[in-house]
This record gives sequence, C-alpha cells and structure tokens, in this order.
Amino acid sequence: MAVATGDIALTGEQSRFDRFLEFARRNPTIIIGMAILIFMGIVALLAPYLVNDPRTLNPINRLKPPSAEFWFGTDHLGRSVFDRTVYGTRISMAVGLSVAILSTVIGLAIGLVAGYIRIVDAIVMRIMDGLMAIPSILLAIAMMALFGSSVENVIIAITVPEVPRVVRLVRAVVLTIREQPYVEAAVSVGTKLPKILYRHILPNTVAPLIVQATYVCASAVIIEAFLSFLGAGTPPEIPSWGNMVSEGRVYFQITPWMILFPCACLSIMVLTVNVLGDGLRDTLDPRIARRMR
Repeated sequence: MAVATGDIALTGEQSRFDRFLEFARRNPTIIIGMAILIFMGIVALLAPYLVNDPRTLNPINRLKPPSAEFWFGTDHLGRSVFDRTVYGTRISMAVGLSVAILSTVIGLAIGLVAGYIRIVDAIVMRIMDGLMAIPSILLAIAMMALFGSSVENVIIAITVPEVPRVVRLVRAVVLTIREQPYVEAAVSVGTKLPKILYRHILPNTVAPLIVQATYVCASAVIIEAFLSFLGAGTPPEIPSWGNMVSEGRVYFQITPWMILFPCACLSIMVLTVNVLGDGLRDTLDPRIARRMR
C-alpha cells in the first residue's frame, strides 16, 4: 500500500510538472518576464548584504573605469556605480509596484461605482477626463513641487495621473457586464448593490486589471526616472537610476559608464514588465488564447 501511495504521489507531481512545462511552452514570455523580475526583486531585497553603502565617498577612486575591483566603474565622487545601480533597483521596484497596486485598487473602487451608478458616472468621469487632459509628467512635477522631494511623494505624484486610466478601463467593463441577464436577474430578486458588484461584476474585471497593472508599473518606473533626472523626484542622496543619469550626464564624454549601466538596467526592467504584460494579455484574453492553442 505504501508503494502504491508513493506511486500516486509521484504521478501527481509528474503531472503538475508536465502541466508547468506545457504552460511554459505556450507562454514563454510570462516565464521569462517573471524569472527576470523575481531575480531583480531578490537583488533589491538583498542589496544591503550584497554591496557596500552606495553613499560612501572615496575621492581617490573618482572616475575610474570598469575593472575587477569596480565592476561598473566609479562616479565623480568615487562611489561605486555597481553598488548604486543595485540600490537603484530597490527604488524603481518599490515605486513601480506601489504605484501599480495603489492605482489599481483606487481605480477599481471608483470604476465599479461609476460604471454602475449613472449619476456618479456623470460626475466622476468628468473629473477623470480633467486629470487625463494634463500630461502625466507635468502633473507629477507640479505635485512634487507642492509636496517636496521624497520617495513617498513620488509614489503619490505618479499614482494620481494613473488612476483615471484604470477607472476608464474598469468602467468600460462594468458598462458591458451590468446589461448581462445574470446581473439583471440578481437585481430583480433584490440583491444588494455591494453584493452585485462583488460577486457578479468584480470577477470580470480581474483579467484586464492584471494586464493594466503591468503597464502602469512600467510607466511608473519611467516617470520616476524622469522626475529624478529633472531633480524633482527622489532626493539626490538616495541612489536611484534617474539620479545617477542626472549626475553622470556632465561627465558622459569621459565616463560613459556612469550613464550606460543605470540606463541599461532601467531598459531591462521596463522591457521585462511590458513583455510580462503582453504574455498575460495573450493568456487571459480568451479570444487570443484560443488562437494560440
């Protein structure tokens, strides 16, 4: 009996592994994107244990090219570009994930109510249209000038312009779902509004929201780098990729590595998030998923 049980357990594990391989074969972009992001997340979490303090000044080593001692070279103050690039991963991932989560949650709540209640829709969507009429980067710069420079304020300044985009997505889904027969049946039997939104409408918004969240995350990483480059983002003493590029542009002709490595990491992160979003869209959209089988 013990052998039979072991055989059954082994068969179950083999079946799960086979399903994973099949999923990976059909959705390589999801696997690759998740693997790179998990690696970056581990590096960001373990940064204090992997590298030295990125704020340590050592003028005697200033503007040294990449070598065995300094993998990415040093900057104009003798700080290791590699150490600062690793720490910059923490800022970009923290801002990207925080903005994606906050904008998705807030946009979901507003979009559900606005899409189902017509009076609220008429008022809220005009406010959302007004926010979308202002370019995201300009609105973020104005908010940073008003509230001051800090990582928390950067997250808030980027979240506000992203919320209307999520609201419009959720509202479009709700406008379609609320006319379905099963929703009308729930209304006819006296189901309360919160229960209708939670049980019948919310599940239909999950798939497009997950895809939208990946694009919001990538957009937030880019906007944070823009703000830091312009001096309106994270404080200069905090090592972020935007700050590093801003400091390195003066020395670009003699020390291109000061800009090359943070820009490369920024490009890899944004590309990875977008590839992951494309893979999730192909998987979660039933029409595309059927064509890929």
